[in-house]
Amino acid sequence: MTRGYSLKQDLRLLINNLKYSDVEILCKDEKKLYGCRAILAARSEVLDELLYNGMKESFEKQISFPTINSSEMEIILEYIYTESVKKKSLTKDNTVGAFYAADYFYLSDLQDLITEIVKYNISIKNYRKNYLPVLLSKAVEIMPLSKDSIFLNFLIKETATILLDDIEFGRLSITALQYLLFYTYEKEIPFATPEYEQIEKSIQIENKPIINHQKVAKELEPLVELIDFRRIERDQIDLIEPLKIIPAEIFQYDNSKLKNSDLNNIRGIPIYRIKESELFWDETGCGTNLTIVNNGKIVQALSNCSKHQSVRAKIALENKGIFEWDVIIEKTCSYAWVGVCASENFDYKIFAGDQHTGWVLGSSGECVISKIKYCSSFYEDGAKITVHLDMNRRTCAFTVNGIKCCEVLSWNNLPSKLYPVVSLNYPGRFRIQSHQEY
Repeated sequence: MTRGYSLKQDLRLLINNLKYSDVEILCKDEKKLYGCRAILAARSEVLDELLYNGMKESFEKQISFPTINSSEMEIILEYIYTESVKKKSLTKDNTVGAFYAADYFYLSDLQDLITEIVKYNISIKNYRKNYLPVLLSKAVEIMPLSKDSIFLNFLIKETATILLDDIEFGRLSITALQYLLFYTYEKEIPFATPEYEQIEKSIQIENKPIINHQKVAKELEPLVELIDFRRIERDQIDLIEPLKIIPAEIFQYDNSKLKNSDLNNIRGIPIYRIKESELFWDETGCGTNLTIVNNGKIVQALSNCSKHQSVRAKIALENKGIFEWDVIIEKTCSYAWVGVCASENFDYKIFAGDQHTGWVLGSSGECVISKIKYCSSFYEDGAKITVHLDMNRRTCAFTVNGIKCCEVLSWNNLPSKLYPVVSLNYPGRFRIQSHQEY
């Protein structure tokens, strides 16, 4: 690019460029980076005091940061020179370190920018379950458990929405799990993992089979006080009882179920990944030109179905919590529609979006009622639409082919009892299934 047209682009040429530098920056990993004193000082009060304090650093050609790795310092330099950071510059290895380096240099806008990039990245398939646990594990190495941090709390809240069983071994540290359980204990925060599975995950993280009960129990001690045993079923209690980690008061219940019947088996605001055994299309709530096959899992439009008709699932969603399920567009049609409906005055022989008790997202990316572009289109065969129905807030959001979108703003105060619903015409063929992370 010709110089002189873009200040940001021209200054980008100075980043870690030996030719234009007058100071070396020695990092924790002993790698040297190069900078311009005047620009560094102008952009950061910390660097200004370091480089122009009248002491030896003012005259030496090298400054040292023994706690900041070079990949993290490169993010600092990129922001200092250009007031921006490319998304690809941030990785699971340098994101957390760069955030706390920005704190050291008093670059609060850079911290906000890093947070926004992470928010964008976790909307992309695979990033959420693959990188969020790693970022949280790295963050808790830096931050003490008692320290309050907006960025750390953000990582915890997002990680809490992932089923722990979906997190690959080695991505979430035992300290990160402890922080997660501490932060969410007895708090109204969306949470995906049942209480018993948290103990299973703890043992998996420690990577030790339950042979020496006493040793495993000792290693689980930091987590025990953060587990709400009142939420665990009797048969599950029996499995972990040999570990001798269960509080004595749990056994005061004189019945076959130790779990407090008033408590859900998931803490906070439960995120229900509806079970495969509970998801079937309902023949009693199905348009006349649609047929249900494959043991209730697939609905397909007959050849005479030229206009859209609807079908609902059998399961009614009326409890508190967040419910999630997937619809796979195995064969698309002119427009595919996915969402929720109420049963009152709902006509399955017509399009759900033409009815006041139907709320659906179309393959054009628009939601009925709002007519505002909500997401990217999904006209292709094999598109995967995940519905996130929040019955606490009576709102709905979607993930389209791995890209999670915000709540549909115009869909507020939804009814207290809803059903999964789709609308299709020939040759549409849609499958309903339990939500599966990418």
